Amino acid sequence: MRQAVSAVPAIRLEALRAALAAAAFGLFVLAGVGFVGAQTVHDAAHDSRHSFAFPCH
Repeated sequence: MRQAVSAVPAIRLEALRAALAAAAFGLFVLAGVGFVGAQTVHDAAHDSRHSFAFPCH
């Protein structure tokens, strides 16, 4: 007789993978913004606003 295999561990593993990926991406973004110069952040925000046709001046 075969026992039914529970899907709960697979779901938890997938959730753990997603959480770790999100945490790694978040740390990457925080470190990137934290160590980049203020002018670079300004230029990136400025270019992003123009790419969406949002006035910034």
